Amino acid sequence: MYMEGEYIRLRAIEPEDIDLMYRWENDATVWQVSGTLVPFSRHTLRRFLDEQQFDITQTGQQRFIIETKQGRAVGAVDLFGFDPLNARAGIGILIAEEEDRRRGYARDAIQVLCNYGRHILGLHQLWCNVAESNLASLSLFNTCGFETMGLKRDWLHRPDGWEGEWSMQKIL
Repeated sequence: MYMEGEYIRLRAIEPEDIDLMYRWENDATVWQVSGTLVPFSRHTLRRFLDEQQFDITQTGQQRFIIETKQGRAVGAVDLFGFDPLNARAGIGILIAEEEDRRRGYARDAIQVLCNYGRHILGLHQLWCNVAESNLASLSLFNTCGFETMGLKRDWLHRPDGWEGEWSMQKIL
């Protein structure tokens, strides 16, 4: 299976994932990372799921469920902002539960997605934006070969003030 790593496999979203996505998308503890401002309804998530039947070239985005090799869903990884002319896309990742973090799932998922992007989609690069204080994600993306390109100062408004955001990219 091409979408398989050492610890995980990536799979398409299934209709049965709606409750899982509802829980993940409405977890306010990760809203700062995802830029979410309001809860998602099941209706909105069903529409998103319906769009996933289309090719990334039509929707500009693609979500994959990250599951262990035993078949347990632990998170999701997204390609977004797909730019076929410049052969690039953004990447975002969520490992939903604290106990599933720091087990290699995210690193493995990013590496699998990089291979998919390069060999299947013909991408030249992936990019991401990471809050200055998100040391775990900065370390993760650095470990996966992403380079820090620059800091956007006072880019993110937080309850206690402003925070910078690192722009990162990986040439595939």
